[in-house]
Amino acid sequence: MTTTESRLSAGGPSEEPAPVVRTTAGAVRGRREEGLAVFRGIPFAAPPVGEARFMAPRPAHPWDGIRDAHAFGPPPPQDLGNLGGPGLLDVPEGDEWLTVNVWTPEPDPGAHRPVMVWIYGGAYKLGHSGSPGYDARHIATEGDVVVVSLNYRLGMEGFAFIEGAPANRALLDQVAALEWVRDNIEAFGGDPGQVTVFGESAGAGSIASLLSMPDAAGLFRRAIAQSVPGTFFSDALARDIGTALAAELGLRPTVADLSTIAPHRLTSAGETLSAKMLQRVDRWGQAAPTVTPFSPVVDGEVLPTSPWQALRSGSARDVDLLVGHNRDEYRLFVAMAGQLGQITDERAASALRLFAPGSDGEQAYRAAFPDASPSELYERVQTDWLFNMPTLHLAEAQRAGGGRAHVYELTWPAPGNGGALGACHALDIPLLFGTYGADLGLLLFAGGEPSAEALALSSRFRASWTAFARTGDPGWPAYDDEQRLVQVLDAEPVVTAYPEERSRRLWEGYEFLPLPLL
Repeated sequence: MTTTESRLSAGGPSEEPAPVVRTTAGAVRGRREEGLAVFRGIPFAAPPVGEARFMAPRPAHPWDGIRDAHAFGPPPPQDLGNLGGPGLLDVPEGDEWLTVNVWTPEPDPGAHRPVMVWIYGGAYKLGHSGSPGYDARHIATEGDVVVVSLNYRLGMEGFAFIEGAPANRALLDQVAALEWVRDNIEAFGGDPGQVTVFGESAGAGSIASLLSMPDAAGLFRRAIAQSVPGTFFSDALARDIGTALAAELGLRPTVADLSTIAPHRLTSAGETLSAKMLQRVDRWGQAAPTVTPFSPVVDGEVLPTSPWQALRSGSARDVDLLVGHNRDEYRLFVAMAGQLGQITDERAASALRLFAPGSDGEQAYRAAFPDASPSELYERVQTDWLFNMPTLHLAEAQRAGGGRAHVYELTWPAPGNGGALGACHALDIPLLFGTYGADLGLLLFAGGEPSAEALALSSRFRASWTAFARTGDPGWPAYDDEQRLVQVLDAEPVVTAYPEERSRRLWEGYEFLPLPLL
């Protein structure tokens, strides 16, 4: 049921009354903002603390009266220094981490607009739906859709192996949020039968997981996965890393031991271990250089198999899929480490030996890219291993399982740093949301006003994404094994055969399996 209150919403004059919507847990009052009704910080699950610590999410506590939904909920425990910088919204403290936010043109139960649910990235250890870079007003307004964003547990709280706790608690949080959407979004003007999940980086890895999870079946009709990371942990690797994480605190990786540590203190163990992971390449293999001790775990229960195996077996054949990557993904990480143009041939050779597929992977890459510099080889193999080939292979797995996938590649270079960043990781976020002056957009757009070219590409992103959410067609042909047509997003977008053919051939037949314990 939807009602309106006659008094004005807090935060400034408005000609319209503040919108009020009744959810399954109680009524919430949002705000009118730039032609939208916006609701922030609505609990979709109970705080995961006390007896609920490290457990699957539990239903939200109901409330009486009308709850103001004006402020984003608290960020999940993490190193908050990584959320700092200009543009960060003030957020309340507390343990109500599991909240959703809604942007809707109008909370009319009869509207039945398509629904888009955003899942943020951040290496499975960072992120907050209240980050200003995820302000969804442009998407909701231009696409005439309802947009939902959500928080989920991160780091040790959400992903670490803990004896006595379910694996992949963060993924279970996401399922609980999607169940909230199913049960409540009609009152906000959305269609619960037309839900699209979309996310980037770790958010795309989460979506790949949701496509594979029995618990998530039927909760969404379409999925958009931007820059899918190929890092999924085997159970043995997750247990070993979980033991190392707990050891940083002098504890065992058990619910009994770790429950004695305040949630925000656990993040320090993750940060400390991240800084030492490169010392464990001989034990953790390819997982070590990622310097994040967290990833979805193929535990055989919550996540029965890897996403590529699951999609090949048909787990998502009834879900429309849009996937893509950026041409120069790994360059962002090289730039943030201050190493652009400084990679030696020795470091390039080491990366090629560790990440290139096959026993002769290094030589195969050098032969395929004979004119590449050490820096270019270093970036190329890690771009391919971490993001581009997992993304492409997900589309191929979807096709093999009887489903349909549309593929894109972003090749437009970020204007920041004189264009040296190229089409790097995360560039798609400010382009999609239109948030050029927030979060990483400050680096990628150098804090300047976006050009007409950038604005046109940004508008194209939103038009394609919302068209896909509405119809399952983003405006270009589905990918197939013959023509391999993809949408190249640049100043002059074009549909063409997959541009990274040399990389595709190098990785043809490679299987992205859960990373092992060596």
